Amino acid sequence: MQIRRANNSDAATIALLGRFTFTETFGHLFGDQQDLLDYLDRTFNVEKLHNSIDKPNNLYWLAFVDNLPIGYAKLKLNSSSPFIESNNICQLQKIYVLKDFLSKKVGLTLQSKLLEKAQNLGYEEIWLSVLKENLRAIRFYEKNGFRIIGDHGFQIGKEHFNFQAMSKKLSLPL
Repeated sequence: MQIRRANNSDAATIALLGRFTFTETFGHLFGDQQDLLDYLDRTFNVEKLHNSIDKPNNLYWLAFVDNLPIGYAKLKLNSSSPFIESNNICQLQKIYVLKDFLSKKVGLTLQSKLLEKAQNLGYEEIWLSVLKENLRAIRFYEKNGFRIIGDHGFQIGKEHFNFQAMSKKLSLPL
């Protein structure tokens, strides 16, 4: 497995991975498939990802196996949370991995890169949101030192989703 920082030329790859991984993980939760398609078009379009990658507060990584892109992660710097009072926090915004590669610990490797970068930049804490029904992800984050800090909702089309916010204290870089 290879992990590297993504750049603007990777926007189409991230868009495609985002569409596939989101659909694999959450597609079954949508009663109206048009709501899902609208969300995918809005969230994982190439132009939007070009703009996102260009923002200095957004850092992306790509994971590859045999030169095939299989997952990506996004760290958002200086991202406040309603559940944390500190201003020195960042957000693990996305770790998406194709289902066929979940057993290869791609998520753990991507998470390690994000946490290392956040620590090296001097952040005190990192937070994330995870769908309450995604027990596999919640267990993964708990096993890696995250704790539940609150609940919030999110609306996509006609569907309302319940999320848990989780955070982890970061140690100072060596």
